[in-house]
Amino acid sequence: MERFKVQVLLSTYNGDKYIDDQMKSLLSQEDVELHIVIRDDGSTDGTMERLKIFIEQYPDRICISENENLGVVGSFFDLIGKASGGYDYYAFCDQDDVWNNDKLIRGISLINQMRPGQPLMYCSTTQMVDQYLNPLNIWPNSPEKPLSLYNALIENVCVGCTVLINEEALNMVRNKHPLNLENIIMHDWWIYLVVSTFGEVVFDSEPSILYRQHQSNALGGSTDDWMNKWKKRFKRFLKGQNHYILSNQAKEFMVVYAQEMNHEESNEIHKLIQTQQQNLFKRVIYIMMTPFYRQSTIDNLVFKMVLIAGKL
Repeated sequence: MERFKVQVLLSTYNGDKYIDDQMKSLLSQEDVELHIVIRDDGSTDGTMERLKIFIEQYPDRICISENENLGVVGSFFDLIGKASGGYDYYAFCDQDDVWNNDKLIRGISLINQMRPGQPLMYCSTTQMVDQYLNPLNIWPNSPEKPLSLYNALIENVCVGCTVLINEEALNMVRNKHPLNLENIIMHDWWIYLVVSTFGEVVFDSEPSILYRQHQSNALGGSTDDWMNKWKKRFKRFLKGQNHYILSNQAKEFMVVYAQEMNHEESNEIHKLIQTQQQNLFKRVIYIMMTPFYRQSTIDNLVFKMVLIAGKL
């Protein structure tokens, strides 16, 4: 039986402590023809030395390049630009997790249930673990509302290291590269936004990876209870750290994809962006009829408060 061809895009940076576990789990993927493209983002530890051991063992399955440090977003967009054509699916990978052996084939089986010939994306929950792989909790919660543009513009429900996309989705992202990466919050959020607008997204409530939590994580899930989580978010908001990041990304999305969008969707995004420049009364009126939403009730309430404050 012919196996699906999958290219894994892996960005590394000072990950020598856990990279062996991740690489072994990638090379143990079942029922797929797997090739791994690694971009090292300027590591200064032993990451490259660890990876070269795997390259010597699997020269036909792994290729790697050493590059200057661009940060997480820049590194993954560089990988997207260099991804090879001709694969059935493309997966994004972090350096410190452990994938279930059936992670890829499970995602493929769910994607294959959707309508072909359009951008398609799979993502899932994760089994959060500590640095020793002891289980913590499942994150994130499975979304209850539709995975559409009206969610994706203001909330990311797709954890990047669980994401699997088809070639149509890859080309949609690669052929319309953002003009200013500083406006992109994260690569996985951007991909979710693109695919939910022009294709379909499926979310798997069954965890597909062990998502390791440790002090060196660039970004990650939280083991905090809801009160501590919101205390941290509120402090960041007061410091101005999250001001305008949603509207800046929305503006970038309009610059890149406005010509491909239908009139209703582009008009709604335009109204959302424009509302931030209007007075308080008009923002209050708009929030009562906005089609945009976040998945949880409390997150949706906070979104409306931030929009009314004019800081979206």
